Amino acid sequence: MITTAALVPVYALPIALAVAGWACHHAMRTRRNRELLQHNRAAGLAEPPSLHPHIDPARCIGCGACVRACPEADVLGLVGRTAMLIEPWACVGHGVCRDACPTAAITLVFGTPTRGIDVPVLGAGGETSLPGVHIAGELGGLGLIRNAINQGRETIDHIAAALRRESRVADPDLLDVVIVGCGPAGLSASLGAMAHGLRFVAIDQASLGGSVAHYPRGKLVMTAPALLPLIGEVRLGSISKESLIAFWRDVLDRTGLSPNFEERVHAIERERDALVVLTDKARYRAHRVLLAMGRGGTPRRLGVPGEDLAKVVYRLSDPGQYAGQRVMVVGGGNSALEAAIALAEVPDAKVTLVHRGMSFTRASATNRALAEQLGAAGTITVLHAATPIAFGAGTATMKTPSGEQILANDRVIVCIGGALPRDWLAHIGIAVETHHGQPMGLGHSNTDFRMSGIGTR
Repeated sequence: MITTAALVPVYALPIALAVAGWACHHAMRTRRNRELLQHNRAAGLAEPPSLHPHIDPARCIGCGACVRACPEADVLGLVGRTAMLIEPWACVGHGVCRDACPTAAITLVFGTPTRGIDVPVLGAGGETSLPGVHIAGELGGLGLIRNAINQGRETIDHIAAALRRESRVADPDLLDVVIVGCGPAGLSASLGAMAHGLRFVAIDQASLGGSVAHYPRGKLVMTAPALLPLIGEVRLGSISKESLIAFWRDVLDRTGLSPNFEERVHAIERERDALVVLTDKARYRAHRVLLAMGRGGTPRRLGVPGEDLAKVVYRLSDPGQYAGQRVMVVGGGNSALEAAIALAEVPDAKVTLVHRGMSFTRASATNRALAEQLGAAGTITVLHAATPIAFGAGTATMKTPSGEQILANDRVIVCIGGALPRDWLAHIGIAVETHHGQPMGLGHSNTDFRMSGIGTR
């Protein structure tokens, strides 16, 4: 009979080998993640663009659940026994890491100590500081398609429930809700309003699809399954911009939803117990208003002479119209690089990509690699540490480290992001806060809404 002591080596050796193997793997993983984090900090890629996780090291147990849950590769990683944002620039605010954490060590925050982000003050159901006016989607800080769809649906559910509780005087001229914006959040809310039998109107200052409609031709929009009112679960996977817009058109045809396009909102006023939405075409009275427009509708400007010339635009819609022209793209984020990459395929277009920084710190690794490859091949001209200071009819004047430089130029595409329409929100009475990385308060819908699934940029 084998004694217990004799069995110790039999079991101890495999256990020791397993522990040694795990320790080696852990050390290699930590070293690799630390090097990647240091590289991103040195390259100026340490700032998350929007909503992102803040990890409390005192509560993190290093289980790696958040790392495994994140759908974006290498955004999170373990350094020692603590999870960290090792690729901050690539975080797009899915929020699934927070839900996966077993110790509640993760909170979702906007901004960082060095980079503030303006966010409307929101309460339950996305209601703003102006009673009866709600916000959903990108305007509230969430730019992910799936999250915008969910937030639009959940907001209209909240509004419908609130209207059922209220005692309302019958008024045939009073709508239940006016929905402003026909991107993913606005269309989802509109379908939800139809499902609830609400009297509503949906309007948009541009065309179908919101900011998606203005992506460069052929840009892939990654979208995960989402629940759309009246349609059910939609599974689109990887889809082009054109196919996504076609999907939305099919949704309109199938449901009979008919938004008012090319209609711009000027003001929202209170009239006794109703809200009045004033546009350039009509006047609407409603119990509630849902603002579901994006931030890109208010593009950031350079503030330089000549910026109001017709040749200066703020988005790339159709690259083909720039054939044979000298085109300057201004910016260093994904939209600028994607525009330059798309223009590089246009016959006889001479493309210059101008960025004030020394590297494209806010662009994805794929876009950076493509832009650098095109620059090295001479297909496009890349100017770092350069800033436009004036535009003329056929010229663009640049400020560079070596002095002013005048370039021959036919068209300019400024891609430096969209600004929150803070002045307009303040004018109608909606409070806005600048967040520098502090956790969102419990009264904000950005934390009230559960972001339990995968969305996309």
